[in-house]
Amino acid sequence: MPDIVVMFFLLGLVAGLVRSDLSVPKAAYDLLSLLLMLTIGLKGGFALHGQLRLSLIPELLGIAVIGALTPLLLMPLLRRLVRLSLADSASLAAHYGSVSAGTFAVALAYSQTHLLTVGPEVTLYLVMLELPAIIMALLLYRRSQPAKQGTMAGLWHEALTNRGVILLVGGVLIGFMYGPDQGANVTGLLTGAFQVVLALFLLDMGLTAATTLRPFPRAQWRVLVFALVAPPVLAIAGLLMGVWLALPLGSVVILASMTASASYIAAPAAIRNAIPEANIGLAMLAALGLTFPLNVMLGIPLYHQMAIALQSL
Repeated sequence: MPDIVVMFFLLGLVAGLVRSDLSVPKAAYDLLSLLLMLTIGLKGGFALHGQLRLSLIPELLGIAVIGALTPLLLMPLLRRLVRLSLADSASLAAHYGSVSAGTFAVALAYSQTHLLTVGPEVTLYLVMLELPAIIMALLLYRRSQPAKQGTMAGLWHEALTNRGVILLVGGVLIGFMYGPDQGANVTGLLTGAFQVVLALFLLDMGLTAATTLRPFPRAQWRVLVFALVAPPVLAIAGLLMGVWLALPLGSVVILASMTASASYIAAPAAIRNAIPEANIGLAMLAALGLTFPLNVMLGIPLYHQMAIALQSL
């Protein structure tokens, strides 16, 4: 059976598809996403407390390379095979080069449930994949649009100041500085409620995914095929990097799940401001309507088995 948190996603998906009046208020969603990202950051910071090592530098640099190369490889494919406009190609390249905090949370919960060893630095993978991907996609787009050239300072500001990065990095720093014991009356409540917050967040994600699929967008069949084919292909990059870096099995599964995922929080915020002509709804259809359900229901267990097979070679 799937992990119990995944069943909350399925509940929301079914409720949305049958047009139930179930809904999660926007203010509640904002609070849940804030708590989720802050708690992920805190858990990563706690794990890093007293565990910093020099070998972390090449590990994080290697993962950042994946984040930068993914949009570079995806943009020509999206232009020629999926036949999207330049703006929409850059948008989807940014979304799929970036990562899903929700998928990361489910992969983390999956690894903990299956007692897989997870390195303390996995939370940092989120930032190391997300920032280079968004920056690279925007640079590729602006290189093809001289009239829309912006400053590098502006690009970095767009990527570094979105709420996801602020909460993740801030949570890591706070967790690293204080550790799991100091301030436990505050941090203990957040980390202890992680699974509950994740379940409620996934319930809302299920409702949102159902909205993007109703009515079924047959005219966008190329985008739909891309959204289903891309995750397992992109997961291979994470698997190979994880095995090459000799990461523990849980870290490899989480890294593969992240490279297979697509952002629906940080990337939309950055793209909406930087490429206003891009169709964000199309990116949400692919990332949240198809790729996210595929990963949380089928992909993560598949990447687990693929990681086991690769590590045994």
